[in-house]
Amino acid sequence: MEYKIVFTDIDGTLLNYDRELSPTTIKTIKTLKDELPFVLISARMPAAMRHLQKDLDIEKQPIICYNGGLILVDGEAVSSTEIPLNILESLLDFNQEQKCHLSLYHKDEWFVPQNDQWTAREENNTQVKAQLKSNREVLDTWKKEEKGAHKIMAMGDEAHIDAIKNFLDKHYGAQLHLYRSKPTYLEISDKKISKLTAIKYLLDNHFNLKTEETIAFGDNYNDVEMIKGVGLGVAVGNAREEVLEVANIITKSGKEDGVAQSLKELFKIA
Repeated sequence: MEYKIVFTDIDGTLLNYDRELSPTTIKTIKTLKDELPFVLISARMPAAMRHLQKDLDIEKQPIICYNGGLILVDGEAVSSTEIPLNILESLLDFNQEQKCHLSLYHKDEWFVPQNDQWTAREENNTQVKAQLKSNREVLDTWKKEEKGAHKIMAMGDEAHIDAIKNFLDKHYGAQLHLYRSKPTYLEISDKKISKLTAIKYLLDNHFNLKTEETIAFGDNYNDVEMIKGVGLGVAVGNAREEVLEVANIITKSGKEDGVAQSLKELFKIA
């Protein structure tokens, strides 16, 4: 099979020990970028992906944000799927006792309820500055503007994250994806979308390519469907067991330039 496009996750997959693009990764992708498109696909917001696009010199390519909740082509939203506000309001009511940090995202808006350890960690990881506004204020504003959340990130101690996940599973399990990226993190998105649905959207509406002509790299729970569904699914060595089980190929870990190593082998790069 001749592969004609590459989609790659970012965190845990593409970045090195310093959560940056290594010189090897940059050089490898720049070597191939004129032969086939490279598309970044992540749970991140757009602003947390653009600087990586710039470093890789792939700024003209689309980006898939929020696990497929927002797809941008030439900076414009071509697909947008939001969590309904009634679910957000219900979550805020439940969280009054849990008191977890809830980060709320819409396009390039990122609102945090306080400048705490969770805000500081995410700002450091993504190189994006959060906006300080209470969850209730954001909800009220979004009601007036008639928009919802592309992603909700719950962060807190493991027991409280358990409680939030159980609550959402019980009441909205049919409407939400709940990704436990780590014991203290819960990423919440609309169940109608995934990384694979976003890939298929771009293949059909932008690139005119087939799914079997696609390579995808990933490491976490939200990558399982993507890795299983594309032509060549590649798991980095540090991937979750669920990802390793469905991958066609397992390469080195993300911190060991696994994506670059695999690309060199696949496309015969010295």
